[in-house]
Amino acid sequence: MHLHILGICGTFMGSLALLARELGITVSGSDAHVYPPMSTQLEEAGIRLAEGYAAANLVPRPDLVVVGNALSRGNPEVEAVLDRGLPYVSGPQWLAEHVLAGRRVIAVAGTHGKTTTASLLAWLLESAGLMPGFLIGGVPRNFGVSARLGAHDAPFVVEADEYDTAFFDKRSKFVHYRPEIAILGNLEFDHADIFPDLAAIERQFHHLVRTVPGRGRLLVADGEPALGRVLEQGCWTPVVRFGSEAASPWRLELEREDASRFRVIHQEGQGEESVDEDAVVDWPLTGAYNARNALAALAAAHACGVDLARGCAALSRFESPRRRQELRGEVAGIQVIDDFAHHPTAIAATLEGLRAATARGRLLAVIEPRSNTMRLGTLRDRLAASIGAADAAFWYQPPGLDWSLAPLLAASPVAAQLHEDLDALVDALVTEARPLDRIVVMSNGDFGGIHEKLLAALEAAHG
Repeated sequence: MHLHILGICGTFMGSLALLARELGITVSGSDAHVYPPMSTQLEEAGIRLAEGYAAANLVPRPDLVVVGNALSRGNPEVEAVLDRGLPYVSGPQWLAEHVLAGRRVIAVAGTHGKTTTASLLAWLLESAGLMPGFLIGGVPRNFGVSARLGAHDAPFVVEADEYDTAFFDKRSKFVHYRPEIAILGNLEFDHADIFPDLAAIERQFHHLVRTVPGRGRLLVADGEPALGRVLEQGCWTPVVRFGSEAASPWRLELEREDASRFRVIHQEGQGEESVDEDAVVDWPLTGAYNARNALAALAAAHACGVDLARGCAALSRFESPRRRQELRGEVAGIQVIDDFAHHPTAIAATLEGLRAATARGRLLAVIEPRSNTMRLGTLRDRLAASIGAADAAFWYQPPGLDWSLAPLLAASPVAAQLHEDLDALVDALVTEARPLDRIVVMSNGDFGGIHEKLLAALEAAHG
């Protein structure tokens, strides 16, 4: 069978390609934006990529076309699929029918932290010898790939995105997955290009809740009003809370300010069915939000039979996914860190976590607001405050952003610069940076290869 994937270099579609290849299917694909790490994964798997969309990419004729949600009517390759009468399907539907069917699915949902939580959960299950399958919207460094089938009788971890499915299916992706266990980590407004308000996203999350069976489990973060409203719409599955509230069966207590060490407390049930246990996590990650992600993963792994103490010990060997506080290099004591944060809440959490872990030196934030929500300017009033934990901020005005970032400078709580030229931005960073500084680059795109350019420029200046 020959499967052709439109939008193959997206994190979801690229992972789908790896799973199809592992199933023995011939896979090809096309995309307009090809860059690592997904392009590297696909090339290493021997998957043929076409740069750009064209009818010619459909020769030889594929047996089935999987259409990514970034593709719309008017795209030349989409139009060719329709005109030629080729069979087509969305990525989530293909995943559900060809990979998830018959598996114990664990879905990880939420506005933030899905990739890290899914990576944590897959690692916990792997460390316990369960050989899980997974599809994650990033590359977990403990595995080196973003997706694999795993053992046929093992749990399958899927990052459950609320974004819409395809141009012909406007439901959220996660309604296709039908999990037995669902993690609801947090919920706030995002994806302003498809959702008019938070209430619309809450309805989609409730659609996910409706698909979880009564014998399953909903692991729901405490202190999240929007998730509370989701459950108020109806719930037919046992709910287990996690977080920091005293009443939650799963909770954590930080033992270091930077959250590199914390205690997990699990208290659940009554009488002979009661559980009262705790264990300490000492691990390489920082930030209270990462500790919370780990707590959710531990609770889900425990539901799959993983002992709490064993799970906590495994976290000491966890490596954060690519592009999640990933150290890309160090020159003359200056670190360059890559992070996927692009929403004001995520930007603030990332910087606060790094600040708590920065004993010496300064924290320089470099931010490219380029997500669809940012392009619409929906959350721009929250951007200036999001960088309060940094010592200085360097904003980049990307092409295609229709509103100016200039007002952010006047509202900035720290020293800030704005650049429209990437080379000028790199020069400014090299001029500003000094030994022991940490430069954290935040974007959900490739940012014009800024990490490599910056490291090369630092080497030239300090080498």
